[in-house]
Amino acid sequence: MNDLVSILTPTYNTEKFIRATIESVQNQTYQNWEMILVDDASTDETVKIISDFAEKDSRIKLFKLPKNSGNGFARNVALEKASGKYIAFLDADDLWFPNKLKKQLQFLKTNNLPFTFSFYDCIDEEGNNLNRRVEAPLNLTYNQLFFCNYVGNLTAIYDAEYFGKIVIEATQKRQDWRLWLTILKQIKETKPVPEPLAFYRIRKDSISSSKFKLIKHNFGVYRDFHGYNLFFSVLLMMRFLFTQLIIKPKYIKKV
Repeated sequence: MNDLVSILTPTYNTEKFIRATIESVQNQTYQNWEMILVDDASTDETVKIISDFAEKDSRIKLFKLPKNSGNGFARNVALEKASGKYIAFLDADDLWFPNKLKKQLQFLKTNNLPFTFSFYDCIDEEGNNLNRRVEAPLNLTYNQLFFCNYVGNLTAIYDAEYFGKIVIEATQKRQDWRLWLTILKQIKETKPVPEPLAFYRIRKDSISSSKFKLIKHNFGVYRDFHGYNLFFSVLLMMRFLFTQLIIKPKYIKKV
């Protein structure tokens, strides 16, 4: 297998992390990729750092937005520019293991899957391993995903020839969950690569660092994305919180 993989990476003021993120892609054992970075009007040295990489490696492609438009908008712009058979996702502060793409593509082919993801490990803002691994059900169904986002954005990859390019409304948060729900609604279930293939960076200034801050965004998935009425959305949100607080922690391991 030597199909092109398009890696979508929105950036905004990530000068502290973007160098390591790009290097983790360059260090892949699978080399047929393009990394499409869309900068969301950064005010730091992010663009300069990316430009330096792009000058030396033609697979790295930088596009700059004229004004700050949000992570989801930037990701959709990157999707428009993508030309690969496979679409992969990597945020500007996360890292891939060197064998990430190779193992996932082999897993897709072996299991005849158009979409998969993997387990991942967590690091702190300085890159220190937190000895925490996030796993997922070994057979993830749409109904399971409906009540909890088990798919780490930095590990996901889908076949664009199978699904086409899937554009999701550019909301502030939870675009990724909406995307996986759209995919699993079609294929009903998928499997993760049952080992960690990436490092997720937990940052103090990230909205994702606080689950409570995400409650309104999770509620919006039921109310706005699925279109349920207020009463039913509240009931679904209660089930979501139960899954998030009681069931999902069983998939977070100390290593």
